[in-house]
Amino acid sequence: MGEFFKKAFQDMKESAKAQHEVDKANFAAVKAESKAQWEEAKAMGKPETRKAMMQAERDEAIAKANERIAAAQERIDNIK
Repeated sequence: MGEFFKKAFQDMKESAKAQHEVDKANFAAVKAESKAQWEEAKAMGKPETRKAMMQAERDEAIAKANERIAAAQERIDNIK
């Protein structure tokens, strides 16, 4: 009976250690994400950074629109 409790407490100890490692990893991930958000917000205060980001978004939107145009044209050509 004593050996049963010894093993049970050992298992609980190992489980607690493993959970602690998971918690540490999650905390580090949240901390890194928070820092990234802070750095992004700080960078957005600079006009050149904001302009570059907005230009990248516009370029991406134009590329998607051109893909849609090409797909529509292909459908039109397939019908004819």
